Amino acid sequence: MKAKKIICWILRLVVAVILLQTLYFKFTASPESVFIFTQLGIEPWGRVGTGIIELIASILILFPKTTVYGALMAMGTMAGAIFSHLTKLGVVVANDGGELFILACIVFVCSSVLVYVNRNQLISLFVRS
Repeated sequence: MKAKKIICWILRLVVAVILLQTLYFKFTASPESVFIFTQLGIEPWGRVGTGIIELIASILILFPKTTVYGALMAMGTMAGAIFSHLTKLGVVVANDGGELFILACIVFVCSSVLVYVNRNQLISLFVRS
């Protein structure tokens, strides 16, 4: 049980740190972020909206009672990011060596594991006792 808790905390921190460190670039309109969201045709609202969703997801993930909800938000956001990379942006964007794509995949996988581990929280929403 203790190992499971430690692993869950590591996963939470990985997701939160990755999401939170990208917020600076989204909220300050860094040239890379503006380029990406312009390519997608959703600049500036898509950039700011995505940043807000990632901020909320990061906060929710850090609290055990709300981890599953934050992880679902992160999964959804990263699914969109991965899809965008595979269809419109390309894996390598602005000579980043594929770093953003890899980070999106890491967040998606870690969030998926957190959802699976905390699936009973979701099930309890839909099942009456």
